[in-house]
Amino acid sequence: MKIALGVSGGIAAYKAAEVLRLLQDRGLRVQVSMTEAAQEFVRPLTFAALSGEKVITGMFEAGAESPNIDSAIEHISVAQSIDALLVVPATADVIAKFAQGIANDFLSTLYLATTAPVVIAPAMNVNMWNHPATQANLEVLKKRGVRIVEPGEGYLACGMTGPGRLAENDLIVAAVLETLGISQELAGETVLITAGPTREKIDPVRYLTNRSSGRMGYALAEAALRRGARVLLVSGPVAIDPPAGAELTRVETAEQMRDAVLQLLPQATIVIKTAAVADFRPKSVADQKLKRKGPLTLDLEPTPDILAELSRRKTAQLIIGFAAETENVLENARKKLSTKALDAIVVNDVSRQGIGFDSERNAVTIITHDEVIEVPETTKLEVAQRVLDVVARLKNRNHIVSAQHT
Repeated sequence: MKIALGVSGGIAAYKAAEVLRLLQDRGLRVQVSMTEAAQEFVRPLTFAALSGEKVITGMFEAGAESPNIDSAIEHISVAQSIDALLVVPATADVIAKFAQGIANDFLSTLYLATTAPVVIAPAMNVNMWNHPATQANLEVLKKRGVRIVEPGEGYLACGMTGPGRLAENDLIVAAVLETLGISQELAGETVLITAGPTREKIDPVRYLTNRSSGRMGYALAEAALRRGARVLLVSGPVAIDPPAGAELTRVETAEQMRDAVLQLLPQATIVIKTAAVADFRPKSVADQKLKRKGPLTLDLEPTPDILAELSRRKTAQLIIGFAAETENVLENARKKLSTKALDAIVVNDVSRQGIGFDSERNAVTIITHDEVIEVPETTKLEVAQRVLDVVARLKNRNHIVSAQHT
């Protein structure tokens, strides 16, 4: 999901940088637009460095001899691409522009152009906040569906005391997440996720691996971040970027993945193992590149069974496994659920074309000890959400059982 973060010209503008970081920690992409006055308090480079996105500072490119068509309609392209508009801080001036439909800069024009939900966090002098004009403008915006994150009371930069202080960052972020319909049911949980393939060396240039892209594990990491979890992501070699906010550990071999996972296990409350770990590795690795000299026989040995070892070493963690099958799909998945003492297993038939490996889409069956849930073909992010729905139910059930025993 993408958020447009509007920053207007108040002393609280510097706090928008922390709000941006917190939104990224929830797996959200953030693009910043700044009013001219905001740039007197914080430089655009700050937000560009934090967001990794272009910071929009005006309707047209600075220094251009003639208007560029792309910049001239940029407010339209941004308006159509975002899932929400957040303004931190929202000054009395910006609130008035929004209420009266004045569009004389990028931010106010973006507000009129977008159909996405709008959240504003006002911050200003107490007298400006209490002024009938400001209050009337706020009422207009509320009636139009704009969500107002009410300012707090306290000592203000102007030296006065009273309402007008920017709301706490976590309240602002919570309002955005609620507006987007993103649950925070995994807040306080630490989710350890493995993703991608492993590589087992044959010689200095060759290795055994598989077709896993890592997209399923990365989608789960993004979905877990959106639900408020801390995410520890252990990833084999992939060609995709991890979601912002995930704590990434890169590995290559099955042995390295095992070591990383077991080291992180004590921190985790939930483990979701999506990685397609190579089942075998060469018993010995050639020091030099093997030459093509007729038939080659590789002597293989099993790699560590990380999932089974996790189940043996777990304390109170939920353990969720993934299985890629080509035959007897449900039968094999149920067997793994039982023999590896898992809380749930997610299985997909990788013989199907167009889903699973090398695809943005998947279709899976989620099996627990109490239910079987079919997830028809959809995006991997949606599959991740369905898996986390099951994880949340299992977690709540465990909490209820624990409470009954105490």
